[in-house]
Amino acid sequence: MHDPGCGMQTAGGMTLPDAMKPAHINTEAGDKTMTQDHGDRPRKIGRRRFCAGVAAATAAAVAPSLSRAAHVSQDAAFYVAVGATLTVYRPDTRAQTLIRDSEAVLPEAVQYAWAHPALPLLYVAFSNRYSTKADDHHGVAVLRIDQTTGRLSPFGEPLILKNRPVNITLDPKGQYLLVAYNAPSDLTVHPLAADGAVGDAVTQQHAIDAGIYAHQVRVAPDDCTVVLPTRGNDATASKPEDPGALKVFRLEDGQLTSEQSVAPHGGFGFGPRHVDFHPAKPWMYVSMERENQLQTFDLKAGQFSPQARFIKTTLAHPGDVHPQQLAGPIHVSRDGRLVYVANRADATTDFDGKKVFAGGENSIAVFRIDQKTGEPVLIQTAATDSFHPRTFSIHPNGRMLVSAAVEPLDVRDGNTVRTVRAALSVFQIAADGRLRRVRKYDVETGSDWMFWCGMVPLRADV
Repeated sequence: MHDPGCGMQTAGGMTLPDAMKPAHINTEAGDKTMTQDHGDRPRKIGRRRFCAGVAAATAAAVAPSLSRAAHVSQDAAFYVAVGATLTVYRPDTRAQTLIRDSEAVLPEAVQYAWAHPALPLLYVAFSNRYSTKADDHHGVAVLRIDQTTGRLSPFGEPLILKNRPVNITLDPKGQYLLVAYNAPSDLTVHPLAADGAVGDAVTQQHAIDAGIYAHQVRVAPDDCTVVLPTRGNDATASKPEDPGALKVFRLEDGQLTSEQSVAPHGGFGFGPRHVDFHPAKPWMYVSMERENQLQTFDLKAGQFSPQARFIKTTLAHPGDVHPQQLAGPIHVSRDGRLVYVANRADATTDFDGKKVFAGGENSIAVFRIDQKTGEPVLIQTAATDSFHPRTFSIHPNGRMLVSAAVEPLDVRDGNTVRTVRAALSVFQIAADGRLRRVRKYDVETGSDWMFWCGMVPLRADV
């Protein structure tokens, strides 16, 4: 059911979700409190200082619970980014805990990251678009992953880009790095050397229509179908709605061709943010940010159905939608049985002279996939108790899910106001895919955002 010229493959062994200056990390009742002070971390380092900065940060390993290290599974590392700092955690899926290990400092605030499907390398997009007024330092850094500890060390110099790389991915064979840009919307393809080093962008023979506000790029399991979700923008008092679309290309020898634009109703009321694929069936699942929906599209011979076959709400209370209620990242489980989608809300209202949470759903929606039809059925929404879950990731063994909240937010508590801190919410995944929140680690973000997190498998044979 796929283009026979593309070679059906699975997606390189992992799915990363679709930013960290750690200070105090406090768990909920019943879990040991871990505290470690580091002082102020640099928000920016120059290109020449990058390698030295990563090496120094990695050497200053933070391991408050090393006595437990022998009991921690070594099959994955968990990375969390706040601003320009990437912190390495060692996940324990038996105890459902995260043990903080070490840090690496990137040139600018982390935007997204993706691991190589075969080599122990992590590709990290960075940008200063929102951390400074300059908006002049963007790129992709490559870090080597220690396959025993998950610690990071520099691998060559960063690739410097002209604009903010909002999202990156690699093809399943690890031959190309693809970079999506949101403003202006664009897509570039970079060849990878045998050792994983990144080359300059491939000059495209045909102009690329990258839509309006690209937000992600993914390569389907067939290894040649590239999907660029372009979200569009809601209407405002001064401008009409910008339509969204799924821009689809064929990737061959670094060239993007055979464009298809999936935009039901002209793209109006169609705001795709992220997509993910069933590992074995020709189904793509789309998180519709502006509509708070999960939509399912069929893929055949490199082309997607022009209309969604299934459209489902991601909300527990779709009849009571608050302002700034948005769908977020999406991940299909490795066995293809389940789809997880984040619900996000952080609008505020005035109370006693302060801005407090105005209501909405911050949760992970869990869908069971019908393996005969591809239909997703909502079976649970699990609250994160934080604001808002911009990013989450699933452990490779399918037993743990961790969501990361962007920043603190004040909430009304009777006649008083309290602050809910940015946090990592840890969920145990049951056999049927349902989530049980086990604990929450508060994270000090300062003036930065917790922007990305991801589980990366470790391979002892590398």
